[in-house]
Order: sequence, then C-alpha cells, then structure tokens
Amino acid sequence: MSSSLNPHLASDPVRFYGRRKGKPIKAGRQTLLDELLPKLRIAVPEGGSLAPATLFSVTPREVWLEVGFGSGEHLAGQAEAHPDVGFIGSEVFLNGVGSLVRHVAERNLANVRVFDNDVRLLLPSLPPGSLGRVSLLFPDPWPKARHAKRRFINREMLDRLAALLIDGAELRVASDHPIYVRWALAQVLAHPQFVWGAKGPDDWRVRAPDSGPTRYEQKALAAGRRPAYLRFFRKPRSA
Repeated sequence: MSSSLNPHLASDPVRFYGRRKGKPIKAGRQTLLDELLPKLRIAVPEGGSLAPATLFSVTPREVWLEVGFGSGEHLAGQAEAHPDVGFIGSEVFLNGVGSLVRHVAERNLANVRVFDNDVRLLLPSLPPGSLGRVSLLFPDPWPKARHAKRRFINREMLDRLAALLIDGAELRVASDHPIYVRWALAQVLAHPQFVWGAKGPDDWRVRAPDSGPTRYEQKALAAGRRPAYLRFFRKPRSA
C-alpha cells in the first residue's frame, strides 16, 4: 500500500485532522493507484517554486485548483468540460484519490494532476498569480466553536489565496452547513482583496451553471439540507 502514499512528504509539518483511509481498496482500484497515480502525482520541490502550468503535457490556458475533491466526480467533470484548463486536485483521503484516478483512466483525462496530501503543504510552492480558480466544495465544517481554527477558510489562508489567484479569478465555496456558510461569508467579506459576486438569492441558492454536482451535495439534498453556493472574485490588483 505504501506505493500509493506520497513519498515526497514523509512527515507533515502541517497538522491534519480527519481520516486518511476508509474501507479496504479493491484490487482493481489499487492497481490503478499503483500504476497511474505516480504519473499524476505532484511533488513539492525542496525550496523554490513550482510553476503549475508546467505540470501538464500541453500548456493550459489556466490552472484551477480543487481543495478536497472527495470522490473526484466534480473535478473529473470539470476537466472533461474544459480540456484547455489544467486541474490540480488535492485530497488526503486515499479512497477518494482512488476514485478520481478511476475517473481519469475511464475518461482518458490528460489535464488532471493530483496532490494526495494536505493542500497547505503545496500552496507555499506555487508562485503568485498562478491560479485561475479555487474550489472548496462541502469541506468539513468543524461546527464547534473550539474547532473553528481548523476551518480552511480563515484570514491567513485568504491572504495566500489572494496572492495565488489572478485578477478576477473565482474562489468558489459550497456548504450545506449554516455555521460554515456564515463563517465563510464573514471571513471573505472582511478581506480587502475579495468581493462577493451575488446580486440576488439565486446567486447563492443555485449552483453555478458550469459546475456539476458532488456526492456530498446529493447527500445533503436527499436529507433536506439546502446548500449555499458562494462565488467570490479576486479584486484587480490595481484597485
């Protein structure tokens, strides 16, 4: 099983909360992980920066990052719909990584790369203005107040994302948990380099037309929980 774990990060300087593996991985999926994941995996350089556009065989017009891609159905759908965009997916849960690798193989996707560890270990190596979109879809809400520091959206992370995003780029956040929605709104609206693009209720009640569903979204809807879809934009640096 060790061949499926990221060998470039033997010890994590960032503390991670949550599971890294669930049910035993079936033999066919494990074979895909062993054979295909090494070709997709992103290695963090020791010092210096990593130009994300150079990760792909054909230089993409933009690079989009999905943080915590779950089972990978959304990322794979986006990659199929936008073959001229390079996609980086970050996910620590090995079973989810295996699911995305299966999507890549079945759809023959050449524009997907995988960072199978905490994205906070990758972001410092990316140069400013190197990302055209960041998606954070149905993250762990950490609803208890004492766990608020574990939430991905915070001032320090927004500072980093603002530096990485090109002018006008989107930060998409979706959640079905009201505490996280209020938290994300408060954090991003208080940040001077982002603006919320909503003009009416449908702008946060309806998923963006160019985006597909996720398994977590479907579970929320089936349980009667209405997700919020928040679309923020990086302000022009000249402003």
